[in-house]
Amino acid sequence: MIDLAGLLERTSRTFALSIPRLPEPTRLAVTLAYLLFRLADTFEDAAVWPRYRRAGALDDFLALLFDPPNIGRAIDYGNAWVAGRPTEHQGYLDLLAATPEVLAALGGLTPSSRAIVLRHARRTAEGMRGFVERSDERGSLRLATLTDLRGYCYVVAGIVGEMLTDLFVHDAPALAAPAVEPALRARARAFGEGLQLVNILKDADDDARDGRTYLPPDTDRAAVLALAREDLAAATDYVLTLQRGGAPRGFVEFTALPVLLAVETLDLLERDGPGAKMPRERVMALVSELDRRLDANEPALESA
Repeated sequence: MIDLAGLLERTSRTFALSIPRLPEPTRLAVTLAYLLFRLADTFEDAAVWPRYRRAGALDDFLALLFDPPNIGRAIDYGNAWVAGRPTEHQGYLDLLAATPEVLAALGGLTPSSRAIVLRHARRTAEGMRGFVERSDERGSLRLATLTDLRGYCYVVAGIVGEMLTDLFVHDAPALAAPAVEPALRARARAFGEGLQLVNILKDADDDARDGRTYLPPDTDRAAVLALAREDLAAATDYVLTLQRGGAPRGFVEFTALPVLLAVETLDLLERDGPGAKMPRERVMALVSELDRRLDANEPALESA
């Protein structure tokens, strides 16, 4: 039996904190979606692989994202990916090895939920492949404009916001109300983009060492910080719309926590620059404050 919670903990600190707050069946769907997106991201980020190998791995991965998945092919691909060591991150290598089990676990979802997860995972993997093709032979990627940066953020994170919205509306029909669903969909892309921009700003130096330059040379860093602020304000509205719309508490917790962490991290980045990290004690304090707010029936987040 695959240990999905263990894989989650070994591949993401933030999502290992937030996904368990979701109620079932949404928790399983989002867990599997995250792991599929993480697989695609591992190939897109494979600094030690040249462009053709990254693109080929994404093509093979895309070939698996159909219903039902070909588990035999997944076993062969997973073994080859691990042997090729696209990363030295042990958690990601463990996930590559577990590819067949992750795909098999999709059978635990309803057909409609599974279709949502697979459709958006294919969209992201296809978009990542497009950016890999734009890199040089060594796989180094340089985004030239702010439009490029936003396009990249959409592929790797904006689509995630759209997928989450589809799952939330699917699993909590009250969110399909005319006063709720359109407001969520209008902010879904910004929800993902804001979180991704904070990650890009935080990891800019490490990414540059690996041959990835996401911050465009023609764009002042202050403009990217301002865009991230604007997106996080929309993300806050997204969370509050869920809360006002009667979403299960777990939906609110799951979405509010990364926004809280991103806003705090952005403050650190403006003050200290790339690489600034939030102490774990502060993370836990923010989690406690979120719980207090929700226990008291207060808004999960303060409006920007």
